[in-house]
Amino acid sequence: MIWIVTMPSAEQGSHKVETSNESRLKAPGLRAAKTTTLFRAVNPELFIKPNKPVMALGLIAISLCVGYLGYLHAVKENNQELYEAIDSQGERHMRRKTSKWD
Repeated sequence: MIWIVTMPSAEQGSHKVETSNESRLKAPGLRAAKTTTLFRAVNPELFIKPNKPVMALGLIAISLCVGYLGYLHAVKENNQELYEAIDSQGERHMRRKTSKWD
């Protein structure tokens, strides 16, 4: 039995190498890897290009939410109602209302 192997020309082989290197450079990371559709569906953040304007808007929105929660906490601390308490000796004292849970 005789096997005949034909070799592609050097010009064709080098062209294939250049296109594979170019495709690796265009899609770095996992975007160039061969994966299943399920893996891409479960982990889309690995394959989607970052969108900087959307990230900036998200960062601003989260910062505003955290700032608003801090503001509400500060207003609640300063707005605790005061009441006048009379001790057993008849003296009057101003106290802040506290919860039974404190």
